[in-house]
Amino acid sequence: MPLPTVAIIGRPNVGKSTLFNRLVGKRLALVDDQPGVTRDRREGEANLLGLEFRVMDTAGYEDEDAATLPGRMRAQTEAAVREADVSLFLIDARAGVTPLDEEIARWLRSTDRPVVLMANKAEGRAGESGILEAMALGLGDPIPFSAEHGEGVVDLFEALLPHVERDEEEAPEDDESPDAPLKLAIVGRPNAGKSTLVNRLLGEERMITGPEAGITRDSISVDWEWEDFEGGMRKVRLIDTAGLRKKARVEEKLEKLSVMDTLRAIDFAEVVVLLLDATRGLEVQDLKIADRVLQEGRALIIVMNKWDVAEEASSLFNGVKKALDEGLAQVKGVPLLTVSAVTGKGLDTMMKVAFETRDAWSRRVSTGQLNRWFERALEANPPPAPGGKRIKPRYVTQNKSRPPSFVLFGTRVDLLPVSYQRYLINGLRKEFDFGAVPVRLSLRAPRNPFDRDKGK
Repeated sequence: MPLPTVAIIGRPNVGKSTLFNRLVGKRLALVDDQPGVTRDRREGEANLLGLEFRVMDTAGYEDEDAATLPGRMRAQTEAAVREADVSLFLIDARAGVTPLDEEIARWLRSTDRPVVLMANKAEGRAGESGILEAMALGLGDPIPFSAEHGEGVVDLFEALLPHVERDEEEAPEDDESPDAPLKLAIVGRPNAGKSTLVNRLLGEERMITGPEAGITRDSISVDWEWEDFEGGMRKVRLIDTAGLRKKARVEEKLEKLSVMDTLRAIDFAEVVVLLLDATRGLEVQDLKIADRVLQEGRALIIVMNKWDVAEEASSLFNGVKKALDEGLAQVKGVPLLTVSAVTGKGLDTMMKVAFETRDAWSRRVSTGQLNRWFERALEANPPPAPGGKRIKPRYVTQNKSRPPSFVLFGTRVDLLPVSYQRYLINGLRKEFDFGAVPVRLSLRAPRNPFDRDKGK
């Protein structure tokens, strides 16, 4: 599915290319004080607080004959506006509204295309009069912005959201499709049985195994199909990894490289199975590995292997479960399963849970559903007023999935205590069935361009 398109337009030298570079995160467009540096349309992929879209940098709009070079450049800009889902019209807040700005505004109003008006170079007091002048252009209130310093990003996000937010009903990208291969990494301490488990799933001796710890050195990726409980075939990319020892015991250069390779495999995976040795129980190193997986935003399943030879199985299981709840404070209820890689018992259940966990990790919630829940959450437990300053949350939106990530907008929301943020995250988990996958919550408080006490 193609990304939504955003065109940046305005007269020469108002900061269009600087804004383009900020949105794409790279210096792709040449920037200079001399007007007219940009001539052709330049495109790039932008990411604004999780909103993804294509952005087009255009030549400065000039009132010249169509046969001249500036006239032909203007034609390219007009074509970009016709193609775009929304246009960002920049003015220079310090220079104020010029006759050419007024002409561009008249043309934009005649196109019936969505436009977001931005007053660039609005940092400090020098741009205040230009911001006020821009309100008369008939394109709504301008967004005070500084492409140079990145001020005003939250307000720009809010203005673009209705135009570039992907419809939850539309088909997801290929790698987010339920039919895409599940990227499943098997990690754990040396000799937990990772390669034996992979071999059992594949039905062949694909990985070298043995009683010696540390046989696997590289992360090995294997494409495979699992037959689910309904007889369907589900694609899987299995990744067997080297065992992760305590840092103090990682001495040889080759083993250090193996550890780095395993960490890269975690980054690549969607779901990570942390394999424990049931004959040794849960160790501190296991908790460190689990914490690393969650910090990277990956979905986690904890699987106790060698369950067929475990002693006092019931008390062992309950003890490990309690230790996980205490040791992984940021996520409660991580799935804990038992298997035997030697006999194959429990492996189908493990795969079923892995696919269900990926579904939760990839889930998107509409802004409407989110805010109906949000209103109930605020009524049930209003936010505190630290130092007598009232916090006014306005709304919440999901800016991305994999892992599910949300942005909370409002006045002074950056002052929300951690306990209240945890209340909201736990509410999101329960309401939208995210289970134990990582959930991110960012706080965005718009800055007032007329606030002369900035930074205090």
